Amino acid sequence: MSKRILITGASGLIGSALSESLSKNHSVVHLGRTRKPGNTSFVWDVKEKRVDERALFGVDAVVHLAGASVGEKRWTAAWKKEILDSRVQSTRLLYDTLKKAASSSVKTFIAASAIGYYGFESDSVFDEESKSGNDFLAQVTKQWEDEVDKIKSLGIRVVKIRVGIVLSKNGGALEKMATPIKYGVGSPLGSGKQYLSWIHLHDLCGIFSKAIEDENLRGAYNATSNWTTNKNMTETIANVLQKPLWLPPVPGFVLKLILGEMAKIVLNGSKVSSLKIRQAGYHFKYLDLEAALTDLLC
Repeated sequence: MSKRILITGASGLIGSALSESLSKNHSVVHLGRTRKPGNTSFVWDVKEKRVDERALFGVDAVVHLAGASVGEKRWTAAWKKEILDSRVQSTRLLYDTLKKAASSSVKTFIAASAIGYYGFESDSVFDEESKSGNDFLAQVTKQWEDEVDKIKSLGIRVVKIRVGIVLSKNGGALEKMATPIKYGVGSPLGSGKQYLSWIHLHDLCGIFSKAIEDENLRGAYNATSNWTTNKNMTETIANVLQKPLWLPPVPGFVLKLILGEMAKIVLNGSKVSSLKIRQAGYHFKYLDLEAALTDLLC
């Protein structure tokens, strides 16, 4: 059954792909800082707490992806505040708007979250029942999800998708990892032993689509295909690209000098299970890393 779906953050890596995917079977509209050509779009200003309430007219489901990029720039105090506020305040604005709507048609609210919720523990396997971590990103994600959970009080079905490292041919983490390898200067980062819980963009869009269409889904779901080490990821990319790796690993202290506190997201990792979403009936297309990389890089 075709639905009308409102997407925030639709210009990002995930939002662009998801909009294209959902538009095949549904009517998709966007909510962003500026109007976009193509899909019907509406404007909001999160800092000024303003939103065009017409955006919600006839909408069956909201997919909330908006939030400042964690890896865009060095984590100054100001940027850390932006990372938190852009998530918490935008979610709060959507809650307030939905609450004020006298006859809202919205039945489903799907929010992007992140596996950063669990913090970084290389020796543990996290599932949706695991506790949140204590580092900056874990606390951001916890506060973000707390705001999302308030929407349940409006009688709306809420699903939180905790997204892993997204592998895509159009930017994102894979581009950053593959570019130096293409030029013969790639190498593992830090110890190389840190775990990366990854997901192919095709499967991530599939999970969001299932969350929209399957009314049995509620609460948090991890969106990860599998996990591997940073060293194995680097070596597999090189193998797929048929490029040599001859440089030693980049020392952790060098990355800390370059990236500051943000170095934690490349020097640490976690093993995150997707058993719950698989038990809910989602069938991954890409569970094998080499197959996923071959699809994206060749």
